[in-house]
Amino acid sequence: MKASYSTSFLLALVGLLALSVPVPAFSEMMDMSMKDHHEGHGQMMEMCNMDKMGDMVGMCIEHSEKMGLTDDQVMRIKPVHREMQKKEARFKADLKIAEIDLMEIMEVKDFDLERAGIAVKRIADIKTAHHLEMLKAMKEIRTVLTDEQFKKMKKMMCMKMEEKKPAKKMMKKP
Repeated sequence: MKASYSTSFLLALVGLLALSVPVPAFSEMMDMSMKDHHEGHGQMMEMCNMDKMGDMVGMCIEHSEKMGLTDDQVMRIKPVHREMQKKEARFKADLKIAEIDLMEIMEVKDFDLERAGIAVKRIADIKTAHHLEMLKAMKEIRTVLTDEQFKKMKKMMCMKMEEKKPAKKMMKKP
């Protein structure tokens, strides 16, 4: 009984270790977005967070009256926003598939480093292409806005970011 318990415990421990070994490098590669690196870099870094671009455009549409958007501006922004949403959905799916492919390569103890490197590059390429697409869309959106509306949009985004900061500060120790 004791030997069976020890063996089971040892197998569980080895299994947990095997699953956790690739996690640090893998999580750094996948989970670290621009938002994890913008501490202290100012509002422009926050504005550059690619994950929030669709939210920003959605907020413009949602608060169009507060921003002073005309009906024509809203009609010009909506199709760009819908395309951004579609591209975001495709990006997430493609990224998830590429991450699964990488995990599959890394499942074996002596995984093929060259194949893993190619998979990592593919993940980076997917992210880069998506970010460039989002930048193009934001450029298009910004041509629709007046300077004053752009300032209001930035202010709204800063206020939204400020709402999220207190929870983050509470977790940090002085």
